[in-house]
Amino acid sequence: MYTLLLALIYIAFVSLGLPDSLLGSGWPVMYADLGVPISFMGIISMVISGGTVISSLLSDKLTRKFGTRMVTVVSVFLTAVALLGFSFSHQFWVLIVFAVPYGLGAGAIDAALNNYVALHYTSRHMSWLHCFWGVGTIVSPFVMSYALAHSTWNTGYRIIGSVQLGIGLLLLFTLPFWKVNKPKAEGGTSSRGLGGVLKIKGVPSLLIGFFAYCAAEATTMYWASSYLVEVKGVTTEQAARFASLFYIGLTVGRFLGGFIMNRLDDRKMILLGTGILSCGILALLIPVEVPILSFAGLIIIGFGCAPIYPCIIHATPYNFGAENSGAIIGIQMASAYIGSTFMPPLFGLLGNHISFGILPAYLAVFVVLMISMTESTFRITGQKSL
Repeated sequence: MYTLLLALIYIAFVSLGLPDSLLGSGWPVMYADLGVPISFMGIISMVISGGTVISSLLSDKLTRKFGTRMVTVVSVFLTAVALLGFSFSHQFWVLIVFAVPYGLGAGAIDAALNNYVALHYTSRHMSWLHCFWGVGTIVSPFVMSYALAHSTWNTGYRIIGSVQLGIGLLLLFTLPFWKVNKPKAEGGTSSRGLGGVLKIKGVPSLLIGFFAYCAAEATTMYWASSYLVEVKGVTTEQAARFASLFYIGLTVGRFLGGFIMNRLDDRKMILLGTGILSCGILALLIPVEVPILSFAGLIIIGFGCAPIYPCIIHATPYNFGAENSGAIIGIQMASAYIGSTFMPPLFGLLGNHISFGILPAYLAVFVVLMISMTESTFRITGQKSL
């Protein structure tokens, strides 16, 4: 039963990734079909992000009251309803309505599952699970591409929504499997709340560090293609194709990293990832228009990013105790969404007014902030070996 539960959690992580890349891959057709400006995708993404922040902050209370398994199941059904709602939408305001459960479901399941895995499983599984999240983000664009070639964008959402509904039903019918792991701070005690969590030594620096990492990761995801075109002289077709190298580096890095994470501790993996990430940024900084250097830089950046997110989360119960991890990870998720929502648009503004060539320097600022804050957290909590 232990193995079957682990398999279910892997499937749940795929369900986490499925909706994340669907909007971006379908929007070039969606905005014209809906009769709205292309910039209106930002409105939808902001509503989704708002929902994820709210549900992340509430996730600890919900998990303590209902348990991780119920929060996970309900959240998957929420995202399934939202995706199916998108599939039947032909007006922009309807998308806004369904963006609310879209975000609420995504934030709750993200925080609840990450805390559950951090409490019950090794860093190896945390890395591989996030690798499976990457698989979900890779699959969705292919589904949308197929739908656009043979039908409409609504069909793409309908297919992914149906898959999400199937995953929700699978999780619902296998609820007893979750009893294999004894609960650890999932119920019976009250949540500390935002104010109480922020008073814990080391938490503010952890949140800043996680915010900085997610800002760097999301900025690379959104702006790598534009950087290749505007700064390195790459054609738009090449840029669209090779910007995916970051995702490949991220996914492959998390898969390979799982084999060594149990030998190294979370702190060492974060340091190793930061070193590799820095090498990738330096490759982008080389002032020559040689595409292969930029392509290598993107895949190295993705490879370096791979262990940082899962290891920061996995270290949370060890740094602050199982009784506090649910609340802290929920707030971590909220800080992650804030960083990934607001920092890429800020780079866009700076790029327009200064130059898109500042991307490596912009990323470097957040990487330095990330590693200095996470190291500060480890020093404060006194955790040297996890």
